[in-house]
Amino acid sequence: MDRIAKHPANYVPLTPLTFIKRAIKIYSNRTSVIDGGVQFTWSETYRRCCRLAYSLRSLNVVKNDVVSVLAPNVPALYEMHFAVPMAGAVLNPINTRLDAKTIVTILRHSEAKVFFVDYEYIPIASEALQMLVKGSEDSSSDHHQHQIPLVIVIDDINKPTSVQFGDLEYEQLIHQGDPEYLGEDLEDEWDAISLNYTSGTTSNPKGVVCSHRGAFLSTLSMIQGWELSNEAVYLWSLPMFHCNGWTFTWGVAARGGTNVCIRNVTASEMYKSISNHKVTHMCCAPIVLNILLEAQHYERCDMTSKVNILIGGSPPPVPVLEKMEDLGFHITHAYGLNEATGPALVCEWQSKWNLLPKDQQARLKARQGVSILTLSDIDVKNTKTMEGVPHDGKTMGEIVLRGSSLMKGYLKAENMTEKAFQNGWLLTGDVGVIHPDGYVEIKDRSKDVIISGGENISSVELESVLYKHPAILEAAVVAMPHTRWGESPCAFVVLKQTGDVNETEILAYCTKNMPKFMVPKKVEFVTKLPKTGTGKVLKEELRKVAKTLGLSTNTTTNSKVRAMSRL
Repeated sequence: MDRIAKHPANYVPLTPLTFIKRAIKIYSNRTSVIDGGVQFTWSETYRRCCRLAYSLRSLNVVKNDVVSVLAPNVPALYEMHFAVPMAGAVLNPINTRLDAKTIVTILRHSEAKVFFVDYEYIPIASEALQMLVKGSEDSSSDHHQHQIPLVIVIDDINKPTSVQFGDLEYEQLIHQGDPEYLGEDLEDEWDAISLNYTSGTTSNPKGVVCSHRGAFLSTLSMIQGWELSNEAVYLWSLPMFHCNGWTFTWGVAARGGTNVCIRNVTASEMYKSISNHKVTHMCCAPIVLNILLEAQHYERCDMTSKVNILIGGSPPPVPVLEKMEDLGFHITHAYGLNEATGPALVCEWQSKWNLLPKDQQARLKARQGVSILTLSDIDVKNTKTMEGVPHDGKTMGEIVLRGSSLMKGYLKAENMTEKAFQNGWLLTGDVGVIHPDGYVEIKDRSKDVIISGGENISSVELESVLYKHPAILEAAVVAMPHTRWGESPCAFVVLKQTGDVNETEILAYCTKNMPKFMVPKKVEFVTKLPKTGTGKVLKEELRKVAKTLGLSTNTTTNSKVRAMSRL
């Protein structure tokens, strides 16, 4: 049987581009995208993608050229997830919360040929381009000139502003393109489809290269794992630039759903969209749950049916999950990273858990869960021996992954790629445990585990206890130097209302609710926690502050609530 040859009919490269081609055949007249007062059908969206792909080819964009885009969740960015790979190029969605210096780093490193800029981000893009031009002209700063990309502005689709910026305008490219253009043939499913940069919180961001095959498999996994329904109405509360919207840029097309775009993730925008468009699904980081919970009465809407929320990032505190469920949101937790082409674990719910008390259900929901369908394997290992840890829910190790949906590697960084892939596994850098039922639970980032007197303290567990305090809005725990214990926990706390509690009261609460060795040795009150563009707490910044607060004894002093400008 091995002698049977492959045939063009049975060996077609896997790519998520097939999802939109299927959508126009089955869901042609369904609403595909809503942005304010503008709506498109799947037929219209597909033709716009064809037009854009044709125009990109006309601009001499060829295979493996990088097309960067700096934009919020607007139809143009959604369309580029199909149009750019249709042209044979690689899409590079840039985090809109980055500074000009980091944007320049990405444009240089990726050698972007085209740079799409939403009108709202013209000031930061202009600053970045000036820095790029200056660096190109300054031959002493590098051994070669930096490529200056063609700049295309994305105007407001609802109210065109006639803004003067860049070389061309997005709708101009759509108008000039060919709606019958079929796109370039994909010869190898291992070809790159997207280039997504990591947060770069402690060093320059790394360029994660994802393949057509990986994107296809991850998308299928998320449709199955989250049970994305036919005709789903998906609210874009998660940035599309974040792991390609956890692959739902392609996944909503696969199910013939409707994309509801919003520029700003505010409570009023989300609740209004949920009410007006009968939203069924949305994704977000845990911080967005707080935005929904803290909404004013006039910002809320009546929930006529449950809205399914898929959350990722840091494990959500159990009290937050309980409150969200009471509001009418159904929460599913996932875990992923750029290197996994989006989510890798999903906490699949089991019907028998419905009989458990709500607090136990919330604790189960806070786990990261089991492998997505198309991953080959996951494990939690002792990375020194590469042996799996016992399934006891206690023994910690590093979460490792294996499967065809993982990244190809880091762009222009073979050493870092080899470091990430070891012994046939992708090392995630996240510390977790495996429970007896096989479900994985993250305990910390490996660099965030606090080792105090030989005891490993999970900052995530400590934060979960702090979140249960009625006066605390947000909490983050990091290691602080201690002359006796080596390290000790330091808690940074944001209160719902300044002055509600003091340090002594918080420490007394901790003493009652956790083992003595876990109790923070210091509580620092802040007005906000430093975060990355994707909502992750910048613990490296907090550690720098904690180093200046190190205690030599077990005693603590009362501290007044204060804002720290350095954060």
